[in-house]
Amino acid sequence: MKISEFTPAAWSRALRGGDGVVVRIGPFVVRMQTAVSDLARLLHEMWGHYPLCPEEPLRDCHLRVDWNGWYRPWFRPSSIFRVDGRAPFGPFPARHHLPMLEWGLNFCIAQRSHHLLLLHSAVLERNGNALLLPAWPGHGKSTLCAALAHSGWRLFSDEFGLVDAERGQLLPFPRLIPLKNTSIEVIRDFAPKAHLGPTFLGTRKGNVAHVRPPEESVTRMSEPARARWLVFPRWVADAPLQLEPMVKPEAFLMVATNAFNYEVVGQQAFELVGRMVNGSDCYRLVYSDLAEAIAALDALAGGARV
Repeated sequence: MKISEFTPAAWSRALRGGDGVVVRIGPFVVRMQTAVSDLARLLHEMWGHYPLCPEEPLRDCHLRVDWNGWYRPWFRPSSIFRVDGRAPFGPFPARHHLPMLEWGLNFCIAQRSHHLLLLHSAVLERNGNALLLPAWPGHGKSTLCAALAHSGWRLFSDEFGLVDAERGQLLPFPRLIPLKNTSIEVIRDFAPKAHLGPTFLGTRKGNVAHVRPPEESVTRMSEPARARWLVFPRWVADAPLQLEPMVKPEAFLMVATNAFNYEVVGQQAFELVGRMVNGSDCYRLVYSDLAEAIAALDALAGGARV
């Protein structure tokens, strides 16, 4: 059963209930509860494609969003995120409940998933081959990822490249794609069929709106892929398109330094990144126009010269 099969009222009641709901997101099973009605409504809309798995005995984390204090719904309302009963950070303004939940889930994955190598990278797939887009904040990774996800590529993740340490495969983790500031309107114009949620003004990362993952990406989130292309993107205003090969030692260093838990995984991480880089074509991408960048990556995936 998918979340969207609930009526909004029934979904809100389930989230308020004593056990909450158990949701599968990629390889993770999450128990979720909230009494914040606006958040419940948004989760029904934005998480609607995710399946429920109440029979799953093992849950990776228990997430809960509550009002911060009994009087808060009326006086300077704020909400607080808890994982397994503890609040890892302070309260947020109540109007920022969805960004807080998404950032909190990122925190849980980064802190608890050391059986996987966690790369700071967008990941998309085509024909069983994975495109990784490792990038520093502000380089246009999320914007390019959202555009590709609505241009024939299957979304794995905007934030985490999850590498199965045993098989060396990338695992899908299709989540909401957070867009910041001017990127919001860029994607509205580029992909008018993309489902964007409301814009949250003045968050800790500026204005934020989320793109719902395409339904196919969620439906196929049990299908892994192997790395085929490592492309390090950077958006530069008015720059001509550049897609240039990178030497593999430089690509190795950039992938390793963009990993969340490289030091924790240790020798195995070194070997995983080495195999991934050796088995991939590595490029540096500079772009200013999304359509040009996507055409270049499509040509790369199709084996054409660019």
